[in-house]
Amino acid sequence: MTSPHLSLTVRHHTGFTYDGLAKASYNEARMTPVSSAHQEVRHSHIAVLPLVPLSTHVDYFGTCVTAFDIQEPHTQLEVEARSTVESRAALVGDPLAWSELRDAVLVDFFSEYLHATSRTDLVGDALAPCAQWAHVADLHECVEAIGEYVRAHVRYEPGATTVSATAQEAWDRGEGVCQDITHVTLGLLRATGIPARYVSGYLYPSEEAEVGVAVAGQSHAWVEYFAGGWTGMDPTNGVRETERHIIVASGRDYDDVAPLKGVYQGPAASSLGVVVEMSRTH
Repeated sequence: MTSPHLSLTVRHHTGFTYDGLAKASYNEARMTPVSSAHQEVRHSHIAVLPLVPLSTHVDYFGTCVTAFDIQEPHTQLEVEARSTVESRAALVGDPLAWSELRDAVLVDFFSEYLHATSRTDLVGDALAPCAQWAHVADLHECVEAIGEYVRAHVRYEPGATTVSATAQEAWDRGEGVCQDITHVTLGLLRATGIPARYVSGYLYPSEEAEVGVAVAGQSHAWVEYFAGGWTGMDPTNGVRETERHIIVASGRDYDDVAPLKGVYQGPAASSLGVVVEMSRTH
């Protein structure tokens, strides 16, 4: 049995502009897609302005990190990543039984994906259904029920929150962006006893776009939960991880996967914004 596949190119441009001269900065970019069983990176390149030497390493969570220092005065930082990726929809296997998921060895191994972080912590009425979800026999069906519950209570609204928002803040507002919906879902999955991680990457918006035609893509977030293998689910759109989901990074929450972060000496900074363009190569 084969799954649908796409060959895509991705251009991701972002950065910061400063209210004056920044004297020095240290930065990390997580903008390179990863190769996996259902995703193959054919080409990737990151360019930075001002021009400086770049180094790469793989972090604790398996994400490719591009690190760089800028020691000269600069008024703007630009980072552009270009990638070509072959992507297939992951096949969903038979899930573990709850008794297997609660095995002490597995619980210890996945402990950091079972505990709430400051980003994913939820309290009060949000957690009310967790006890009943733990009695849904099929783990995949349980996760789908949690996703439906989140979408019923947290409406997707572009610009509704800032990048620093927490799951509880999004829950209380009743709206948020994909990052918020993912954080809420992670909080509920973990509270139910299901190991779950935050995934960031890109979402190709249309299977109908012509080959070679660049379209506006999206920086996107979704979850992967452990059901015997990591299984992707996009709670914002209510779908499984498809060939249109290009994985860049994973971790406990957004703080582990931020596309560009760093420290600098200088005046206030503002984002240049994010541009994501994607096109099919065949």
